[in-house]
Amino acid sequence: MSRALDPQTKQALAERIRFYNELGIYDFYLREPLVAQPPQTLSSEPQSEQRDEMPRTKAAVAVPIIEEDMFAPTKPDAGATDPAKALRVIREDLGDCTRCVLHKQGRKQIVFGVGSPKAELMFIGEAPGADEDEQGEPFVGRAGQLLNNMIKAMGLRREDVYIANIIKCRPPGNRTPERDECETCSPFLMRQIEVIKPKAIVALGAVAAKTLLAINAPMAEFRGHWYDFRGTRLAVTYHPAFLLRDPRQKKETWKDLQMVMKELGLLVPTKGVE
Repeated sequence: MSRALDPQTKQALAERIRFYNELGIYDFYLREPLVAQPPQTLSSEPQSEQRDEMPRTKAAVAVPIIEEDMFAPTKPDAGATDPAKALRVIREDLGDCTRCVLHKQGRKQIVFGVGSPKAELMFIGEAPGADEDEQGEPFVGRAGQLLNNMIKAMGLRREDVYIANIIKCRPPGNRTPERDECETCSPFLMRQIEVIKPKAIVALGAVAAKTLLAINAPMAEFRGHWYDFRGTRLAVTYHPAFLLRDPRQKKETWKDLQMVMKELGLLVPTKGVE
C-alpha cells in the first residue's frame, strides 16, 4: 500500500531531483526489487519443462505518493516546437560544462554537434580530437574528411545529417573516454536525439556502440544488424579513424552504409567509400 512521505523526506528528494537536473538528467525509472525465488525441489523432469509450468508473475511495488510538481520536472527543451531552438536550449543548459574531470584536463571548448536539426540520419562517434577541440565542431580532422566522403557516397551532404559524439570534450591524449565521463555526458546526447528524432542512427566505432546499446561485444558481432534504440533504428560500423589505419575495412563499412541507405529509402550507388 502506498504511503505519503514526511516533509523532511520530500525535501531531500526534491533536492536530489534538482541535483540530477543540473547534470542534464530528467528521466527517472523505478527499478523493481529483486524477489527471492523459493528453492526448487529435486525432480526427474527436465528443467525446461519445469520452467514452462511455472507461473510468470510480477512482484507488486509500493510507490510513495509524491506531489506531481516536485517529482516531475520538465526538460528546458520540452516546450520548444522548433528543433533548432530546442537544440540551442540544450546547448545553453550544457553551458561551460564542469560536470566531469575533462574540463580540468586540457579541453579548449565543448564540441556540441553539427548538422540538420531535422536530419533523418544521425552519426554518433566517440569523442572530439585535437582538430575538433580547436574548431568546436565534430569530425573536422582527417577522420572527419573521410566521414564526409562516406556521407557523399550515400548521396547525402554533411548538412543533411546530424553529427555528434558520446562525450563533448576531448580526453587528454585522445584516450578512450572513461565510463563515468560517458555516463555524465550522454544525457545531453539523449536529449539531442530526442529533439532531432532521426529515422536511423549510425554508431561509429565500438565505444559509441557499447555506450548506446549497453552491450560489450566486438565489432564483428555489432555490425550487420539493426538495433532498436529508444524506438529508433541503430546500426554500427567502423569509426573513420580506424579506417584511416586499416583502409581494407572500407568495403565492410560500405556494406553497413548500404544497409542504412536501404532503410532510409535512398538509392544505393555502385561506387563505395574512397
